[in-house]
Amino acid sequence: MNALILRLTAPMQSWGLQSRFSVRDTAREPTKSGVVGLLGAALGRPRDADFSDLNALLMAVRIDRPATVRRDYHTAGGGTVPNRKAYGVAETSADLNKPVTEGKLRTVPSNRYYLADADFRVALAGEESFLRDLERAVHQPHWALFLGRKAFVPNQPLRRGVIEATDLTGALRSEPWFYRSPRERRLFEQNPQCRAIFELPPHEASQGDDVRPDIVDTFASRDFQLRHVQTDWLSIDPSLIQEDESCISLR
Repeated sequence: MNALILRLTAPMQSWGLQSRFSVRDTAREPTKSGVVGLLGAALGRPRDADFSDLNALLMAVRIDRPATVRRDYHTAGGGTVPNRKAYGVAETSADLNKPVTEGKLRTVPSNRYYLADADFRVALAGEESFLRDLERAVHQPHWALFLGRKAFVPNQPLRRGVIEATDLTGALRSEPWFYRSPRERRLFEQNPQCRAIFELPPHEASQGDDVRPDIVDTFASRDFQLRHVQTDWLSIDPSLIQEDESCISLR
């Protein structure tokens, strides 16, 4: 089996799973639709393109550094903004005293959740030639890549490479675990394990699995299909515990 390994780490990430209207949630780890969207951007595919080949890849995620969930309070509309009529914004100062239904200044609030300081390894299993194409696209993306929202850019190169492994478990076990400080290393060495989420192929799915609505055929609509996953813990070989060189200059 061949697997493409990606490292998704950034100060902020957000992977919407059930977002609707004024509440924009985030899953605790990258979603399949989010990763497919990221790869689609790397390939230069428009939102209404066919993503069935990317959906066919089996995905697994290793949580190297669990995130802290944070909330942002956002507002849209109000004041002088483009497309003011869509928000019921007043066109003139005289409109400010009118009832909202007659065009008074209106603001749309929302609560948006995100993951702070997370580090993930994503393994995608499929045909080697297709994975090589994805590897090149991630290295030189057609469009800018971000982790769930346009403001959340990665602080490390995403591409780790295409590797051979017996299965997704073996692919994730072979990946190094990076520490940023001696204290972080000591704490991890006391219990060198990472939680991992494995996607199940359709013929292995059962009623006891965790089901997530995060497969999308096209991003032109919000119709999501169900995906079956299982959670497990992976032990990390001590030889794979390495220092994150990008953080050396920060100490």
